[in-house]
Amino acid sequence: MGLLTSKHLAENFIFLLFVVSSASTAEAAVICPDKDPELQNWNPGHNEENRIEIRNGRKLLLSSSGTVHSIHIADGGKLVIKDDVQPIILRTRHILIENGGELHIGSEMCPYQGNVVISLYGRADDGSQPNPYFGRKYIGVSKGGTLEIHGKKKLSWTFLNKTLHPGGMEEGGYYFERSWGHRGVIVHVIDPKTGEVVHSDRFDTYRAKEESIRLAQYLGRVANGMILSVAVNDEGSRNLDDLARKAMTKLGSKHFLHLGFRHPWSFITVKGNPSSSVEDHIEYQGHKGSAVAKVFKLFKAENGELFNVSSTSEWVQDVEWTEWFEKPDKARSKDMEKLSDFKAAHPDKICRQPIDIQAMTLDGANLTTEVFYKSGHDYRFLCHGKDQTGEGCRNYRVRFLCGSSVKPKLTVTIDTNVNSTVLNLVDDVSSWEPGDRIVVASTDYSMYQAEEFQVLPCPSCRPTQVKVEGKAAYLHVGQVIDGVDMRAEVGLLSRNVVVMGEMEGRCYEYGSKLCSFFDFDTFGGHIKIGLDFKATHIEGLELKYMGQQTMGHYPIHFHMAGDVDEKGGYNPPTYVKDVSIHHTFSRCVTIHGSNGLLVKDVVGYDALGHCFFTEDGPEERNTFDHCLGLLVKPSTLLPSDRDSRMCKLITEGAYPGYIPKPRQDCSAVSTFWIANPHNNLINCAAAGSEETGFWFVLHHVPTGPSAGMYSPGYSEHMPMGKFSNNRAHSNYRAGMIIDNGVKTTPASAKDKRPILTLISGRYSPHKDADPLKPREPAIIERFIAYKNQDHGAWLRGGDVWLDNCQFADNGIGLTLASGGTFPHDDGSKQEIKNSLFVGESGNLGTETMDNEIWGPGGLDHRGRTLPIGPNFPIRGIQFYDGPINVQNCTFRKFAALDGRHTSALAFRLNNAWQSCPNNNVTDIHFEDVPITSRVFFGEPGPWFNDLDMDGDKTSVFHDVDGSVSEYPGSYLIKEDNWLIKHPDCIDVPDWRGSICSGHYAQIYIQAYKPANLKMKIIKNDYHNHPLYLEGALSKSTHYQQYQPVITLRKGYTIHWDKTAPEELAIWLINFNKNDWIQVGFCYPRGTTFSILSDIHNRLLKKTYKTGTFYRTSQMEKLEYRYPSKGYYYWDEDTGLLFLKLKAQNEKERFAFCSVKGCERIRIKAVIPKHAGVSDCEAMAYPKYIETPIVEVPMPKKLSSTQLKTKDHLLEVKIETYKKQYFHLKDDFAYIEVDGVRFFLTDEGIQLIVIDGHHGKVVDRVTFKNSILQGIPAQIENYVNNIKDHSIVLVTSKGRFISRGPWTKVLEKLGAGEDFRLKEKMAFVGFKGSFRPVWVKLVTNEDSAKIYQALPIPVVKKMKL
Repeated sequence: MGLLTSKHLAENFIFLLFVVSSASTAEAAVICPDKDPELQNWNPGHNEENRIEIRNGRKLLLSSSGTVHSIHIADGGKLVIKDDVQPIILRTRHILIENGGELHIGSEMCPYQGNVVISLYGRADDGSQPNPYFGRKYIGVSKGGTLEIHGKKKLSWTFLNKTLHPGGMEEGGYYFERSWGHRGVIVHVIDPKTGEVVHSDRFDTYRAKEESIRLAQYLGRVANGMILSVAVNDEGSRNLDDLARKAMTKLGSKHFLHLGFRHPWSFITVKGNPSSSVEDHIEYQGHKGSAVAKVFKLFKAENGELFNVSSTSEWVQDVEWTEWFEKPDKARSKDMEKLSDFKAAHPDKICRQPIDIQAMTLDGANLTTEVFYKSGHDYRFLCHGKDQTGEGCRNYRVRFLCGSSVKPKLTVTIDTNVNSTVLNLVDDVSSWEPGDRIVVASTDYSMYQAEEFQVLPCPSCRPTQVKVEGKAAYLHVGQVIDGVDMRAEVGLLSRNVVVMGEMEGRCYEYGSKLCSFFDFDTFGGHIKIGLDFKATHIEGLELKYMGQQTMGHYPIHFHMAGDVDEKGGYNPPTYVKDVSIHHTFSRCVTIHGSNGLLVKDVVGYDALGHCFFTEDGPEERNTFDHCLGLLVKPSTLLPSDRDSRMCKLITEGAYPGYIPKPRQDCSAVSTFWIANPHNNLINCAAAGSEETGFWFVLHHVPTGPSAGMYSPGYSEHMPMGKFSNNRAHSNYRAGMIIDNGVKTTPASAKDKRPILTLISGRYSPHKDADPLKPREPAIIERFIAYKNQDHGAWLRGGDVWLDNCQFADNGIGLTLASGGTFPHDDGSKQEIKNSLFVGESGNLGTETMDNEIWGPGGLDHRGRTLPIGPNFPIRGIQFYDGPINVQNCTFRKFAALDGRHTSALAFRLNNAWQSCPNNNVTDIHFEDVPITSRVFFGEPGPWFNDLDMDGDKTSVFHDVDGSVSEYPGSYLIKEDNWLIKHPDCIDVPDWRGSICSGHYAQIYIQAYKPANLKMKIIKNDYHNHPLYLEGALSKSTHYQQYQPVITLRKGYTIHWDKTAPEELAIWLINFNKNDWIQVGFCYPRGTTFSILSDIHNRLLKKTYKTGTFYRTSQMEKLEYRYPSKGYYYWDEDTGLLFLKLKAQNEKERFAFCSVKGCERIRIKAVIPKHAGVSDCEAMAYPKYIETPIVEVPMPKKLSSTQLKTKDHLLEVKIETYKKQYFHLKDDFAYIEVDGVRFFLTDEGIQLIVIDGHHGKVVDRVTFKNSILQGIPAQIENYVNNIKDHSIVLVTSKGRFISRGPWTKVLEKLGAGEDFRLKEKMAFVGFKGSFRPVWVKLVTNEDSAKIYQALPIPVVKKMKL
């Protein structure tokens, strides 16, 4: 073979290079779309009339900024944004992608590295022709279109890993703000070593000279070297005496000596160093002028950190623009425009002397106003500008800037001297770059404490740190507090790929009354993806100023796209990932008629309307994974988006005469609005909404374009998707709600509400959404809810089970409401287990004027932000109806104050509905919960009102293992519910409840013709304690339903406040087979009856007759009750119709009714005309009185070794009565303490003294009658020598001396005044500085008895 020449080798080498280069280019083009060699460079220039068509296989590479009218990509056309160039800004009215068109910005394998902004411009009223499907200002993806946006990969959001303090201080920082209600001189004492406020106090030197003296003494006690910040709020001079003035002068003040009425004054000094003082003072300017006195001083902490102390004392005048007014009909422009014309047309809406005026034409063009004053008040104005003349204003509207009266304001701030802060975070944030903007979520009740920051360069920062410009104004928690993860979310707002709307400088009208609700332009851009798109993948994108206050125009909107995952043929499946959506004007991500979409690592911030939104009901299999939403505000679009004001003013779609009820019809704006439960929410955070974090709402049928996509009721029975590791905080109404539906029919005369207003709805998940198949519980795992004003979670449905959840600092931690819509659903099982509830955590919040509620906490009495109101009864779990099961849950830091009824377990306030005896609690743990705060049944007063609704009276739950009450198997009931009490029940006055035993069930009594009666039910063994029920339903219904809890195997009578109903239906609820009660119903004489039994099958919704009742003349024959036959006894003399109500079938454990259906007895009565009131009580008793019998013995109290806490209940029983054996009479008296009985043998009284700290009996003494009568000082001396903080139990025997000087000792023990002792007396008293609620005196002629459980130790509640 011959040798190759050098020329030949060179040619082969060049060819090889060409092949390799071509292959590399092709490969790069596949990965990075802007490397495609077929692309043509495109530099469009700037021309707003240039309509760009990219079609017929044309492929363009945008290489520079440009402005065009619009871009249409179709028929194989392709637009790619070039990377690695100077920032590109593309301005266009819209981009439409369809029929094989493609838009690419980077790719999944080759994320875009440069900076590009697509700016969508245009006004709603600019005369341009909107696309009938997409509208205006959009990127639209239609059939066959492809949208691929892939920005830089950056961490979407993380958590603080260290608490961020106000002012940027390393370990503290402080912000204090006061206005009305905090008058006087306010002093802060600050440690110069740390910058920490060690004490503060207020001295009302306007009200009293004593306060001036106290101020001088306080200043004298402050140690030298401490920093003092002193300022006046409102007024502090009226009773300021020379002693205080001179004390302040000694500290270095020059102006305090001559402080005048309402003078703003601020002062900072170091005690003992007058020369260090700084001071400012100004005279009061009157009720229409601002005035401010401000000082600040720099200090150096022990650790070398510099910090500022600043103090401001001022009078502030707030100003606000009125709404826009059009020219009044009666006004004439000949002699300029007159303010008086506007005031006459709009009374009480315009202030007397506006500060400023703005005018614009009706089509939005700004006008210049020239104001002419007349008599100093009534002034006129001219308009200059478009289409105006010199005589007045034409085709215009106007608004006025009004100032309110001044108000006082005092602020004290301690912060760092450096205008930057280093944030410590959980995850690696090295992908965040200088110039990026981030947001730190609120960790308090107010979502408005979210704060934005800009990232600064920080070469020394670790990967989990970032330096930001500025300092925090609020506390943002960065740690687990009391076992609850309260770390603030930190979200990235900036991305290198931006789609945004170009906005006007102010609001203009393009929808219904928009500018009545918003003072900014809300017509932003939007991205909409429709059916049969070819591919859409969005990641690394920033969306701002997007969305419009019109239906269907949202930042990202999948509209009727069907299945967008593999099921729909999309591979890879469609997704929206790593997207920042902020300052939006309508939602964040909307999924409408689309299924299988992945929404992951998306931040939605400062949005109007539901943020993450599923729309019509058929949306399924969508996944929200690691999404963050915060600062979600009301919107005008749907009733559920609107706040109360919008709800009242926007009534489109309503029937004439509609009167909105905002809290019922609207007021539901939520961060996650889930219209179908079969969607997945994982690792998401709802960090602040005007109403709710997560709301699962039910569409009985699909609405809008989705109508007909499923059968009625389908979504109400659909099993829930995965709900795991989500969190909700800083929401006004609730962290999470499962409840309600939306109205799916248009307004009508029958129901005037517009479509999609909130209505009632019940969630009942079943396998395959088929109610005939087994229940399939909705599982909620690892949910965290804290600092939600009203509820952590309100969950209605059957079955909903929670596991391993955390609730803290909510007004109410959790309410589990039954899903039963009786009788169509015969009950459900709600459950929470392995979870933690914290009443008032160590997250104290920030005291500012944004926090409307600030007051003392329970355990340590420290100031803190509070939910709803200072005296609101904070509750961990709220029992509503049931049945529910609470298992292995811990309650921590629930402590009532004198004036605030905080409790771990409580009941729904003002409850008209039923309370189920199958509400079970077991394995409950209490930590830092005084035993007095474990349970509270309520009492008349604030929040509880009269406590006289039916559910309030019948509250009950079952303490299965005694972990709440110390009595295993007991029932806790309201203390005055004699339907379920028996003689051995033990009262717990601190709980306003009793501990009882028994077999309990319910009857539902439905009354027809009439349906507006008040029912009285009496248990025959406690006939002096009737229970009155108003009924659970509204007065407008055609029947009324009464739902008492009753003791089984007992007799009752039922009476009415008017003539008895002609028809009654009595349902046996929670009756097991052979359970029974006997009831006598009151009817007028001459009434005749037709009585039958039937059974209602809830699944088939059919009712079957099962038997007939026949009249008998023998009461005993009522015992003969057969499945198809029974008897009734009509005692016409007393007016009582007697029936034995006995269950014939077995019942499932958590069902209301039997396995065959709900058993019912129906009574039809023919009542004589003009019959009177059907109240037979006077005739029924004593004839049908029964002797109280304890059917189920009280359980034995847990021993001290079995208790889990040091505090416990002390069981005390006091009883004295006359006893008779045939012809012999005797008296019997004893006192029993925790099972140890002390008998009284002689006539007189016995005292048992118990140590109130430990519950131990320390003394027992008897005083005979001779002592009581002859030497009363002996008992008086004894009581005087009892140690304070002692429980004193007293009983009498025989004909003891019940009058005389000795009785005064009972007053010392808390009995009060003006009591009169009778022959028998039992008394529980207390020797101490306060009177516990359980102090009780019972005195009667024949017997006296007290059974109580007292809290040990006895502790005085701190004042609210």
